[in-house]
Amino acid sequence: MSTQRFVRSARAGDISAVVDIQVAAWQSMYGAALPGSVLAELAGEEAGLRFREQWRAAVESPPTSRHRVLVATDDRAVAGFTALGPAEDADRWPGTDAELYALHVHPDHVGAGHGSRLLNAAVDHLVDDGFHTVHAWVLESENPLRGFLEAVGWRPDGARRELDVGAPLPMIRLHAAIGG
Repeated sequence: MSTQRFVRSARAGDISAVVDIQVAAWQSMYGAALPGSVLAELAGEEAGLRFREQWRAAVESPPTSRHRVLVATDDRAVAGFTALGPAEDADRWPGTDAELYALHVHPDHVGAGHGSRLLNAAVDHLVDDGFHTVHAWVLESENPLRGFLEAVGWRPDGARRELDVGAPLPMIRLHAAIGG
């Protein structure tokens, strides 16, 4: 077992790993629900460039000091990441409501505790920043992220939406109280 497992703020040098993890996690988690053309596009060069630009902006110039990207390492390599900050939904108050924008662990590293460490670190940062609740959008159907969050006490709050990826993907919003 590695002694080099920890969570830290993402750095510019982590961006390629974050993109690779995002694509691998989406393919693994959403693969059965996504059309083949979308899966192929996710792994394409154009999408990779777009994802790199988005993550570079998130890491190097976040919109506020309350926005963060954290990575979990395994033997010094990035094994997973999370992105968090103020809630973006119109029915949430960004002063006290936070959002977990992404939480992904590379499929090869699932089950090694990286997701738990990322979630704990994210909640610690959010509490330190004065947030009282945290929300995350997940697929409505059974999937690893929804199961993971529900297993640690997150519950649906009644909000629903559909993600249009060539076919509608129903999503629900989960939430948890974290401070206040």
